[in-house]
Amino acid sequence: MKRLSQSLTDPAFVQNPYQVYADARRRGPVLYWDDMGMLAAFDAATVNALLRDRRLGREPVNPRPYGPHMADWIALETHSMLELEPPRHTRLRGLVLRAFTSRRIGALAPDITEICQDLIDAFPDTPFDLIPAYCTQLPVRIIARLLGVPEEIWPDLLRWSRDMVAMYQTGRTHAVEAAANTAAAEFTTFLRDYVKKRRHDPRDDLITELIAAEEAGEKLSTDELISTCILLLNAGHEATVHSLGNAVKCLLEHETSPQVLEPDQIAATVEELLRYDPPLHVFTRFAYADIELDGATLKRGEEIALVLGAAGRDPAIWDTPDTFDPLRPAKPHAAFGGGLHFCVGAPLARLELQLALPALFSALPDMRMHAPPQYADTYHFHKLDRLMITP
Repeated sequence: MKRLSQSLTDPAFVQNPYQVYADARRRGPVLYWDDMGMLAAFDAATVNALLRDRRLGREPVNPRPYGPHMADWIALETHSMLELEPPRHTRLRGLVLRAFTSRRIGALAPDITEICQDLIDAFPDTPFDLIPAYCTQLPVRIIARLLGVPEEIWPDLLRWSRDMVAMYQTGRTHAVEAAANTAAAEFTTFLRDYVKKRRHDPRDDLITELIAAEEAGEKLSTDELISTCILLLNAGHEATVHSLGNAVKCLLEHETSPQVLEPDQIAATVEELLRYDPPLHVFTRFAYADIELDGATLKRGEEIALVLGAAGRDPAIWDTPDTFDPLRPAKPHAAFGGGLHFCVGAPLARLELQLALPALFSALPDMRMHAPPQYADTYHFHKLDRLMITP
């Protein structure tokens, strides 16, 4: 079996994993990644095929035992469609899509524009960190408006989200697990009270729509509804923050022409940004049968890493894949996953990027980086610790 030995916390890898990916693709494209303790697929063809292969899924064959300190976290995961397979996943996703419609997402455009302008108006005249000032606040405040919860509680939403999402990063400790469980408990308590209010006082918001959503006589239980709202916040917020930060860095580094942010080009530019430097680099699946992959056997119950960050730089799909080219012909990428678990929030993430980037660069046409940006030691996420800019 061909193997890869590459620490997930090696500083050089954290700052630029793409050369490691290129070498792994050439040697593999499927290797046993010692430091992850599982097989990993690095090429676009294998990653896309496995994302759609029904012999794999998110539900583990042998669930990992968690201690009692994770009870509240486990209660949420039990109803999270990200961790479920058909038929429960089919039912939950169908109900969610009845509420999370393209009409509701499109109707958020004025809110996105308004929040962008509010944040831009608050920028200082001196160098500042764009991540907390712009990239972090926009998606969490939009999620608050989407759900219909008070926007002023966005700091709580952000704290809960960060503590829970840390469970998916390398170097997870008992303290990280305890913090995630506390966040799960607090967020669940808040939403349970809020859902109760909305059952008696419906509004034009996603929580009300989720309460009303029905398919073939089936409705979301309160626990399913709460898990869904938390998933929308955690997955949607985390990915958009990092996508936005990575995108601004890329555009500044390449001294990109303002023309690529014009209305007729911005959608293609966003797709190239997501391909070139996506926010999530690995998504895993469990095997439900023995599968032969490039001379290796993925056995039933074992996990495999689908390296989305590597698939987006595959020269078999894109010419000069390590070149950022917003004018290149559009081709599908895997930044939002694929198959049954394709990101429900992808249309909202795309809309936020398509509105937030032109608003920012239009307001700050002379913006430049004040200090070299640094990626955070948070693999499987690929995100910036900070992005210091001079306006």
